[in-house]
Amino acid sequence: YHAACCLTSIAAYRPDLLVAHDAVRRLVRLLDSNRNYVRDQAIWAICNIAGQPTHRDFVLASGALIPLLNLLTQSKDINLSTLRLATLTLCHLCRGMPPPYFEEMGHALERHLNSNDDEVLGNVCVAIMYVCKGSEDEFLGVIESEFVPKLVELLRHPSPAVFVPVLITITTLVRNDHDQIQVMIDCGALPSLCNLLTGGSDIYIKKATFVTISSITAYFQEQTQLAVEANLVPSLVYLAQNTEPYIKNDIVCAISNVTLGVSHDQIKYLVDQGCIKPLCDLLVCPDMRTISACLNGLERILIVGEEEKKKAEDVNSYCKLIEDAEGLEKIESLQQHGSNEIYEKALKILNTYWAVI
Repeated sequence: YHAACCLTSIAAYRPDLLVAHDAVRRLVRLLDSNRNYVRDQAIWAICNIAGQPTHRDFVLASGALIPLLNLLTQSKDINLSTLRLATLTLCHLCRGMPPPYFEEMGHALERHLNSNDDEVLGNVCVAIMYVCKGSEDEFLGVIESEFVPKLVELLRHPSPAVFVPVLITITTLVRNDHDQIQVMIDCGALPSLCNLLTGGSDIYIKKATFVTISSITAYFQEQTQLAVEANLVPSLVYLAQNTEPYIKNDIVCAISNVTLGVSHDQIKYLVDQGCIKPLCDLLVCPDMRTISACLNGLERILIVGEEEKKKAEDVNSYCKLIEDAEGLEKIESLQQHGSNEIYEKALKILNTYWAVI
C-alpha cells in the first residue's frame, strides 16, 4: 500500500519514470486486489499516468482497461471517491485515437450514465464524447445502444460538466445523416437546444449549440421544418443581432440553412421573424463561407418573393426589405470581391432581381 502511495505521488509529477520502469503493469495487477485501500491507490496512480496523453497508449497496452471495466461493472463495495477516480481514468483512456471499442465499455458506461453524482456523470459523458470521435462503428454503437434518449435528457442537466460534453457528442452524432438526426429529434433534442440558446449559458456553449443546430438544419427538409416548429428561428434571429460578433457567423449560417430546407410558407414566416437583416449585415464579413451562406439564404428568400409576385403583387416585396436592410449596396459591392464564386453569386442575384446589366 505504501509503495503504491509513493508511486501515485511520482505519477502526479513524473509519470514518465513509472512508464520507463514498467511500473504500470504492476499497478494494473493491484486493481484486482481484495484489499480495497490498495486497489484504490492503484487506480489513483494509473489515473495520474493515463492523464498524460503521451502515456495513454502505454497504459492501455499494459492491460488497464479490462480490470478497470470489471471494477466499474461488478464491484459493489466501491466508494464514491474511488468511483470518481475510476470513471476519470476511463475518460483518460478514451481520449486519443483510436479510442477503446465501445462494445467493451458499453455496459460500464450505461451503468454510470444514470449516476446521481455530477462528477461521475460528467466523466462518463466525456468518455462517451471521446468514443464518438473514433470510427463510425463506435458512434453507431452509441446510437444503437439506446444511449441517445438519456444523452438528450442530460442536455437539461444544470451542470456544464455534464451537458457540455453531451452537446459535443450530439453534434458528432448528427453528421448529416438523416436517420441519426431524426433519432435526436424524436428524443426531444430541439426544445433542449432552444433552451440552451435562450438560457444563461456562456457564449462558448451557445456557439456549440449553433453548430449542432446548423448540422440538424443543413440538408434535410423534414428536420428543418421541425426545427422551425420548435421555435428556434426567433431565438436565432434575436441572437444574430444581439450577440458577440465572433459567433454571429455561426448563427447566420444556421438561419441560411433553414431558408434552404423549408417550404415557401416557412420562408415567409422566417421573413416575418426578421431574418433578412442579419443575412444582409454579414455580407461584409471577412469569412467567405459566411458570405456565401448569406447570399444563398437571400436568394432563396427572393425566389419565394417572385412566386408571391406572380400571385398577387406587381413587385417582389422582399427586394424592398433587402434594400431597407442595406443589402442591395452590399451585394453590389461583392462584384469587387476577390472570390470568383462570391462575384458570380452576387451578379446572378443582381441580374435576376434588380435587372443589373
